[in-house]
Amino acid sequence: MSAAPPLDVSVVVVSYEVRDLLAACLDSLLPQVRGRGEVVVLDNASSDGSAALVRERYPEVVLVASPDNVGFGRGCNAAAQQARGRYLLLLNPDTVVHDGAVDALLDLAARTPEAGMWGGRTVGVDGALDPRSCWGLPTLWSRTCFALGLDSAFRGSRVFDPESLGRWQRDDEREVGMVTGCLLLVERGLWDRLGGFDPRFFMYGEDTDLALRARALGARPRVTPDATVTHVVGASSARVDKLVLLMRGKTTLARAHRRGAAQRYELAALGAGVALRAAGGRVARRGPGAGWRGAWARRREWWAGYPDAA
Repeated sequence: MSAAPPLDVSVVVVSYEVRDLLAACLDSLLPQVRGRGEVVVLDNASSDGSAALVRERYPEVVLVASPDNVGFGRGCNAAAQQARGRYLLLLNPDTVVHDGAVDALLDLAARTPEAGMWGGRTVGVDGALDPRSCWGLPTLWSRTCFALGLDSAFRGSRVFDPESLGRWQRDDEREVGMVTGCLLLVERGLWDRLGGFDPRFFMYGEDTDLALRARALGARPRVTPDATVTHVVGASSARVDKLVLLMRGKTTLARAHRRGAAQRYELAALGAGVALRAAGGRVARRGPGAGWRGAWARRREWWAGYPDAA
């Protein structure tokens, strides 16, 4: 019996407690994949019936029901092991895929194979641009701007908020520092060479780490406005918990990619930036444990970064 032929693309969706959003995502995605690819959903032990939904309503989807919440990066790695596509498309479950988006990404990959990684454009539920589909890579200067609050005071500035990529509307095709994991197409061979996401990252930072390692191998990520998704940002995490996870990802990234004085400086800048925002922010109605004040109060949870994962 001959092996099944490879597919053009395997779409990997890692879900956690977003049952209704996951259904909307799959409803928008499956018509664009039929005939040329597959969808693999890894559910991170959700308690809201997400796995049962996929099993009952979407029999064509490959379901991996994790007994534990392994996070985004490790979830993608596990799901990718079940995938047969020449390309992997990582997609957040809280997205609605616009018509033609998958074809546009695959077309971009065919035209620019040297890029190795590709992304698109994200918009909010109101249709306005959500610039978080891609970022500039972190530098010691961008961390300095964070420490001094310049990135907030001059939001969208190419000089003082460089990771934002300025006021660019993501409305033309171009190379970027990194593509975020909410909509990320990657060539399977490159993914395998990189070993997927670094498993130490539970959530946030794993896509930046992947881009840094891919660039070291010659990749030059690109995005196209023709691949658009609507993204409900942060549907799986509360505000202060998200900030704690976000900062833990940033400190893990600094410890993984900086050495010596550069590492010490970047960590100090990250700590200073959180302290500045905690000191300057108003106490929210939910109390002093909310927002940046809550993140500062919980700094022991993120300062050391994520532990190494076996």
